[in-house]
Amino acid sequence: MSPRRVKRKRTKSKPHASPARRRTKPAHRPHTKPLAKGSLASRRRPGALFQDLVALQARLRAPGGCPWDREQTHETLKTYLIEEAYEVLDALHQGEVKELVEELGDLLLQILFHADIGREAGRFDISDVISGIHAKIVRRHPHVFGDVEAATSEQVLKNWAQLKAREKQEASSKDALTEQLVPSVLDGVSRSLPALLEAHQLTRRAAQVGFDWENVEGIFAKLREETSELRLAMTEGDRARREEELGDLLFATVNLARFLGFDPEVALKHSSLKFKSRFQEMEADAARTAQRLSQLSKEELEILWEAAKTRERASGQQGNES
Repeated sequence: MSPRRVKRKRTKSKPHASPARRRTKPAHRPHTKPLAKGSLASRRRPGALFQDLVALQARLRAPGGCPWDREQTHETLKTYLIEEAYEVLDALHQGEVKELVEELGDLLLQILFHADIGREAGRFDISDVISGIHAKIVRRHPHVFGDVEAATSEQVLKNWAQLKAREKQEASSKDALTEQLVPSVLDGVSRSLPALLEAHQLTRRAAQVGFDWENVEGIFAKLREETSELRLAMTEGDRARREEELGDLLFATVNLARFLGFDPEVALKHSSLKFKSRFQEMEADAARTAQRLSQLSKEELEILWEAAKTRERASGQQGNES
């Protein structure tokens, strides 16, 4: 929530516990006492709770509020928005409801933060955000709120892509200075996304309009093709081409993940966590004999790696049995 917190495993400090005395009265006075589970929180409607949170965030930004909160801008908050999103993913992976609830709250606070900055600048507020997404959901679900039929998820996604393209075309036609071009279904995929997420979004949107592989074997053939091209590029002196072929191989791998129904970013996170766990097991094993990994031969390192894998799999089997 704040850069001043010290990140430990699943614990957070709360920098907003004791805000300074308020000098300007917000439009709605928030409840300041913690909401006990099963008592006040369970009896109040979400709308009232949300209104309290909106007022609380406004209080932090108001004169006499939190100095750190008052200094923030859309630009300075970018890092924290990404951080909180990844912490939600981590909580989902851990499967702990309490942690997931907390991390979703942190992510919600980031949205309110940006909306409050927009309100102060007179550009937009949280009501615009809510009404905008409400209207979009209704508009993009004509099979629920209209007379369009969509019996499968694939048809829903295809309709969604067509509606989105139509909306962009209508928006551009309102500007007489805009050249009348058919908008791309890939419009809106931000270049600022991490590369894996960008590639996933691009291939997902292309698949929504039918540009996709017939079966997974086609992607495996593409992976073999890209691997061969990378091997050939490695025999040449053109570094730029080697990088291009490596990128093509990664892009094909992302396509495989999407086709199989997985988010490549999440899948890679899991593999990174697995590698970290095994490597730290290796370090612990070496330390028991008063050695460091850097002192061991490649053969000895391989033995430690296999031992860590064996223990991990045994532990996983025991967990499944329990």
